[in-house]
Parts: sequence; structure tokens; C-alpha cells
Amino acid sequence: MTRLSRTRPAGSGQRLHQAYDTALLDLDGVVYAGGEAIAYAVASLGTARAEGMHLAYVTNNALRTPEAVAGHLTELGIPTEAAEVITSAQAVARLIAEQVPAGSRVLVIGGEGLRVALRERGLVPVESADEDPAAVVQGYGGPDLAWGRFAEASYAIARGVPWFASNTDLTIPGARGIAPGNGAAVEVVRIATGAEPQVAGKPLTPMHRETVLRTGAERPLVVGDRLDTDIEGAFNGGVDSLLVLTGVTDAAQLLRAEPRHRPTYVDRDLRGMLTGQPEVSGEGAGFRCGGWTAVAADGVLGLRGEGDPMDGLRALCAAAWTAAGDGTCTLDAGKSLAVLGL
Repeated sequence: MTRLSRTRPAGSGQRLHQAYDTALLDLDGVVYAGGEAIAYAVASLGTARAEGMHLAYVTNNALRTPEAVAGHLTELGIPTEAAEVITSAQAVARLIAEQVPAGSRVLVIGGEGLRVALRERGLVPVESADEDPAAVVQGYGGPDLAWGRFAEASYAIARGVPWFASNTDLTIPGARGIAPGNGAAVEVVRIATGAEPQVAGKPLTPMHRETVLRTGAERPLVVGDRLDTDIEGAFNGGVDSLLVLTGVTDAAQLLRAEPRHRPTYVDRDLRGMLTGQPEVSGEGAGFRCGGWTAVAADGVLGLRGEGDPMDGLRALCAAAWTAAGDGTCTLDAGKSLAVLGL
């Protein structure tokens, strides 16, 4: 399906939690970081739920079970049932179950979330390449995952066993900063074997399918902090998205976004779910949002005006994305972002 390239963030006269029936929320970098709630997340989600929006938590992190994630969210002040949590472990388990016989053994390189998801699909988790596995599955196993587990995966893959990965996020945000994610671990096995895994998680369609099957969402809004997983996943699924700037993506990366990484909306944090979104309009050779006007000229993205810095960023997005077309904007935005404090 051909999609038109987005050239500016969209406006919404309705508050987003009323315009969409279900928020498909990423967790790391959106709701919490390093296990602690991100500012405004608890109150914003509570209001959205109280006013009728269904909340579902969609994570590429395959380490923890839905029950564990729901318990953590509830402890943070966000009452959550396990059924409201969808993980890449569940998506990859369904993908494996569609390709191997029921009751097959699967070599697990990862944590408890993968094991629980495999059992849910009638598959048997095993720990060794010598246990005759029908598949290998790799997911984030936490910072203490032993190096020998990568060797175990490599032994099985070298024997021709099909390889699956829950996701390929290269990094994961934490309380102390950005750490290597499952994608970095997948690269270790790829280098050792020369093989390519089948991947289930965001931004690929198996994860979107799993989410829709489990939530029944009809007008979903994907809410995330990563362009290459959350926003691209929404693009691949043909649904709208809200990027929040509380995690991995910063303003400069947003301006350089290629078409599949351009969100429908952008806001500071989850308070953006509770508001409408201002229109970005053309003004002469530039673009205006709120009190700001952005122009692409002479190799730079220029900005003038005053007001909400997020409006200035939205105007800059329109100028950058229009200049880039189907590519990536290479214009210098440093001075403009400094004016906005971003």
C-alpha cells in the first residue's frame, strides 16, 4: 500500500483521548524510565482512562511477563490488568507457533517473559541446543544475561534451526541513561552465524497484529518515544501516532525523520494525550504554528516568533519535512533548536 509522505504534524480540534478509542502505549521512555514513572504519566493516563479511553501497554521488552508489567504499573499508580499488556514475547511466540508443530521445543535466549509466552502457545521452552529444539528465540534478557547464551543460540542456528527474535531495538532507556538493547545482542549472534532472524516486534507487522487481536482497537493511537519502532510501527500498521520527547528521540532527530518515521503528532510528554493539537499552516515560504514561523532557506532551518516551544518545533518539522520530501532533512537547525531550548 502506497502512503503519502507526511510533510507536517497534524492538528486535532478534539482532545486526542477523545478522538481515539485506544492508546497503544510504549513503556520504556514513555510511561517509565529505569522503573520510575515519568513526570505527568500517572495523572495523564488516569485522566484518559477516567474519560473513556482504553489503555493498552505495548512493549518490545520481552523480559517480563504481562503480569509482572501490570503489577509494576499498578504500583506506580496506574491500575493495570495483565490483559492490557502486550509484549513482543507474545508476538514472537505466535509467529513461532504458526511455523512449528504444537508441543515443539524452543531454545530460549532471554527471560521469563519469553518462556511464559511460549507455554501460552503450547510450546516447550528449553535451555540447550542439544535438546533438539525446533526453533531458537532471542529476547532481551536483562543486563545479567550470560555470554554463553549467545553461544548456545549459535550452536543451534549453525545446525539449521530457525531463529526468531522478539525485537531488534539496539538500545533501551534506563535510569542512568541509554543501554544496549536486544538488537545489540541479536547482532552478536548474527555476526557469529551469518544468519538472519525472523523478527516479531515493533515496527514489524506481527506486533501490530498481536496488539489489534488482543485489544480489539478500532481507532488506535500509538504513543511512543522511538521513531524506528513506535512511529514506524504505526506507519506500517496504517494508524496515527503521538511522539513524546521523554525517551530516546530528541528534537534534532525528529527534524531529520524520513517519511516512515514522521509522527502524526508530537508533544513533550503524555499530557499531550489530553489536549487537541494545533494546526501547522503555510505562511509564505514558511510554516506557522502558534506564535512561531519556520523557514527552510540557505542551508538552515530558520525560526522566528515566540510562544510555546512545542509550537516552534511543530513549525520546524513542517519546514524540515517539506524540504526533505521523501528523504532526510540535512539543513542545520542548531540555532533554532537552541532558541526553543530543545
